[in-house]
Order: sequence, then C-alpha cells, then structure tokens
Amino acid sequence: MDFKDDAQLDSSQVESRGRGRIPGGGLAVGGGAAGILALIVALIFGINPGDITGGDPAPVGPGSDLSAQCKTGQDADQNEECRVVGVVNSIQDYWPKVAQNYEPAKTVMFSQQVNTACGAADSSVGPFYCPADRTVYLDLSFFKQLESRFGAKGGPFAQAYVIGHEYGHHVQNLLGTNARAEGDRQGPESGSVRLELQADCYAGAWAKNAYETGLFEKPFTKTDIDEALSAASAVGDDSIQERTQGRVNPDGFTHGTSAQRVKWFTTGYESGDPNRCDTFAGGI
Repeated sequence: MDFKDDAQLDSSQVESRGRGRIPGGGLAVGGGAAGILALIVALIFGINPGDITGGDPAPVGPGSDLSAQCKTGQDADQNEECRVVGVVNSIQDYWPKVAQNYEPAKTVMFSQQVNTACGAADSSVGPFYCPADRTVYLDLSFFKQLESRFGAKGGPFAQAYVIGHEYGHHVQNLLGTNARAEGDRQGPESGSVRLELQADCYAGAWAKNAYETGLFEKPFTKTDIDEALSAASAVGDDSIQERTQGRVNPDGFTHGTSAQRVKWFTTGYESGDPNRCDTFAGGI
C-alpha cells in the first residue's frame, strides 16, 4: 500500500487522544475472547460497555498534533498515525459516491482506554464503531495483537481492512441496517453475524475502488489483499474460540467464521459493488 507522495491529507477527520494507565490493570472482561466479542457487540448496538465491565476509564493526557505531522501521502507512508489519516480520507472520499446521504464520521485513535457516547471501553475491545456518537475508535496496539495473538500476517493493509470494516458499520448505521440485527446477537445465522459480514464486504468494495480516490500511487497489490484476508481469517469466531477456548461453539458466534469473513471481503473486493453485500438475503 503506497500513497502518492504529494497527496494532501485531511487530518481533521482523525483525532489522536493521549495515553493513560488503567487502574488495577484494566477493565474486567470475563470469559476470554468470548467476553471481548460480547463487548464488541455491545458497542456496535450502542449499549454502554460499563454495563458489562462495571468499569470507568482513567483520564488521559493530550494526544498527538496530527495537523502538524500528517500533511501528505509521504507522511502516510512513513508514520502509522498518518497512514490511518490517509486510509480514513480515502474511505470517506469513496462512500459519498455510492451511498446516498453519506455523512462523514470521525476516527479517534486512543491508548488503553477511552470514553465514548456508548460508554467506557478499553483496548481489549479492539477497534469499534459507536453509533451513538458516529465515531470509529481505534487502539493501534490491536494490530500487534492480530499478529502475536491471532496469527495474522499484519502489515499496512491489514490495518486498512479493519478501518474499512469499521466504516462499514457507520454506513450500516446511516442506512438503518443495525435495526435488522437487534435482538438477534449470537449464533451462526444471527443478525449480528450478518451485520459483521456485510461490514467485511463493504471494506472489500472500498478496497476495489480505493485507487480512484486519488490518494494511492497504484491499485492495491495481491500482497496487500492477502494481508486483509489474513486479518479477516484471524478474527473469525471459530478461529478465536479455538485459540482461546480450545473448542468451537457456533451458538456463541457474533462475527462469522474465518471462511465467511474471507468470503465476504472477497465478494466486496471482486465485485467492487456494495450492492452485492446483502448478507441478510439468503444463506451466508
């Protein structure tokens, strides 16, 4: 993934908040990865995570000045936070062209914990979208966990896939798709799984069209897409359950299997058409 050196970045779409320490070592999230997945589902549906964790985050200090350090595509190639800015800029250039009445969403990069309109969350949640404040929240340490804990290849485009997925949730929120999954939050055919797979497909559709946003030097390569597929596979419900619990329980699925996540990202990428992403019609 290579940005055009002279591409102009809009850092106003991304905020970098300061760093802090969580009292007592962190918010209590029971049940290993199953608990983490439940917390992510809570955030997607706008439930206060504090109702699950019973915790509140500590205050944090000031964040980075992105406007000073993230100005061009060259900055995005050399700095991880600037790369996030570039990816967000591309995604938010793409969606107004294909989704009527699209409204921009801010991304907040945080460290360890964050307060949101959906409640308090810590870094164990991973990246998430809060519909109550229409904001994507991203702790960059998650991408290291993808490699070290879940066996993903990592790489810049793994990050881009995750960001694209979270903005897929923003599109769903604007379209009212979230309502189709309410009250149906677990199980292999659940509304929650269908919602997540659709967000994967939306990420793929953006990836196919990202070059047209004018920020990238060339279309994404097979190596880039392989990084995305590796990340998608690593965060499948079956893969996470097998790694953390030693067994697979489909009744606890919230995001879809590794194979399903790869399938739906690929569907979006190969078609380049978000209209091909209707995971609520038929089998998945």
